[in-house]
Amino acid sequence: MTGARCGLPLTVTLCSAALLLCAPRAGAQTDEIQVYTAEIAAPGVFNLTWHNNFTPDGLRDPAFPGGFSPNRTFNGVTEWAYGVAPWFEAGLYFPLYSITGDGGVMFNGFKLRTLFVVPNAAERSVFYGVNFEFSWNAGHWDPHRYSSEIRPIIGWRSGPVDLVVNPILDNSWTTFSRLDFAPASRLAYNLNKTWALAAEEYDEFGELKGFLPARQQAHQLYAVVDRNGEPMDIEAGVGFGLTSGTDHLVLKLILSKDLNVSPRSATESQAAASALR
Repeated sequence: MTGARCGLPLTVTLCSAALLLCAPRAGAQTDEIQVYTAEIAAPGVFNLTWHNNFTPDGLRDPAFPGGFSPNRTFNGVTEWAYGVAPWFEAGLYFPLYSITGDGGVMFNGFKLRTLFVVPNAAERSVFYGVNFEFSWNAGHWDPHRYSSEIRPIIGWRSGPVDLVVNPILDNSWTTFSRLDFAPASRLAYNLNKTWALAAEEYDEFGELKGFLPARQQAHQLYAVVDRNGEPMDIEAGVGFGLTSGTDHLVLKLILSKDLNVSPRSATESQAAASALR
């Protein structure tokens, strides 16, 4: 039985990868500024995450014809996730929306997500996983109607220090040779179970077949504060552009909450309460 349980996620993962390996996404807006840590909702639990980012000082020119300037733009999306198994979480991003610098309001399609991880990542010194996203895009959001993302997750934990790398490949269903390399990384120091301080970096090197010149690459460094606990988890950060091809200043806020309690957690809580009587 153990072999059967391991074989299913591996088969699904390989099939998803074969479907996704097509080509890069090109210069699009950003709705989600987050490094994945391989932690997922417990089986049977629904989780709601609200991603928000605002660019007080960004690039003035659209990344592609028909797009809009990131400068003074607010982007947001609600992410609905469900814990299917200890190693699998499914998600839906909807609605995606933007408020542009001139006050225009636009909606930006939707995304489906499948996240496969090693179980109990929060308790491991080495953890890993892979996330696949399938997107349907509005024309002002991305030059390609359909796009997707392959996000491997590799993490190490030593005492209060976490290091996580997401070597992301963005693609837009054209050719394999034009996969776009956009890695994200996070170095965090956990002050306690509630608070953590982190430095995150988000990069855009360009296509694997030939990276962009250094001045055209995007590199952004974030200072981040995390608070985990009731009534919700909060992640707030300030990002600073390191190249001329990057938005100069971006603010992000992520709010996350489980909408129900897993049967296992409820049972454990009842057992703990009984032990105290």
